[in-house]
Amino acid sequence: MTDTVPDLYYDPFDIDIDANPYEIWRRMRDEAPLYRNETYDFWALSRFEDVEAASLDPKTFSSAHGTVLEMMSANRVPTEMMIFMDPPEHTRLRALVSRAFTPRRVSELEGRIRELCAGFLDPLLGAPAFDFVQDFGARLPAMVIASLLGVPIEDQNWAREKIDTVFHIEPGVGMINDVSLNAQIELHGYLIELLEERVRSPRDDMMTDLVNAEVAEADGTVRRLEIAESATFTNLLISAGTETVARLLGWAAVLLDGHPDQRADLAADPSLIPNGVEELLRYEAPSPVQGRWTTREVEFHGRVIPQDSKVLLLTGSAGRDESK
Repeated sequence: MTDTVPDLYYDPFDIDIDANPYEIWRRMRDEAPLYRNETYDFWALSRFEDVEAASLDPKTFSSAHGTVLEMMSANRVPTEMMIFMDPPEHTRLRALVSRAFTPRRVSELEGRIRELCAGFLDPLLGAPAFDFVQDFGARLPAMVIASLLGVPIEDQNWAREKIDTVFHIEPGVGMINDVSLNAQIELHGYLIELLEERVRSPRDDMMTDLVNAEVAEADGTVRRLEIAESATFTNLLISAGTETVARLLGWAAVLLDGHPDQRADLAADPSLIPNGVEELLRYEAPSPVQGRWTTREVEFHGRVIPQDSKVLLLTGSAGRDESK
């Protein structure tokens, strides 16, 4: 429970709370901006200025112990995945993202995206109803990111289904479960095979770019990524690019249906769409909770978070902070 406000309880594993956490998060911002949960041994920051400050301070709030509550521990995560790294390692790998998502590569996808949208939606014309997420929202980003990476078209549906399984939530356990881990192993093995093929037969795709990518080490030496590193990086791109964008598209449908006037504005003036996307991301963040590990004592609102503590940065709450 919390020792700050007796009747205020935030449980990130509670399905009912997770379905609509905004009232609890509002109370946390007002009554317990530094929240303590003894049951799951974590602290939480919910105000915009606090979440922003912590997000910009990786020396104090480390990602290297995991960024999901159920996997966080005193041991650093043994991984080559960028999201579980801190600078300078994170910075070196992040440069690969900038080089991979070049304007040329992204612009070349426009035709594929239009083709996919038409292929998914045209058969639904005249239908009395359809499932926006299953028939469109969850399919489109998976196929787009797979096309960008160079996953064969005939394998893209399989990859999407495998990614869905990777994000399987086990009741009472969370994301760390056998179903998820087995899917992750299978997907990782498949990507290694594709990358090894790119070494033998290069193509004009992002996986070929990754097997040829070079990174600068701390001592100034430059080396190419190993296949296992490239596979981990590819896995991150295809998984995160699928799951988070699917959430964005799902929320876009719900919110624009609930605000038809704003939907009409976007349809009438496409120049409003970029800011509309930013607003959707603020209002319903696809990734609303980020876990961090404290490397030293740090004080917020007159209280001290001890060194080696789990902290949840509630970006979903920060995006609704009335004071900002």
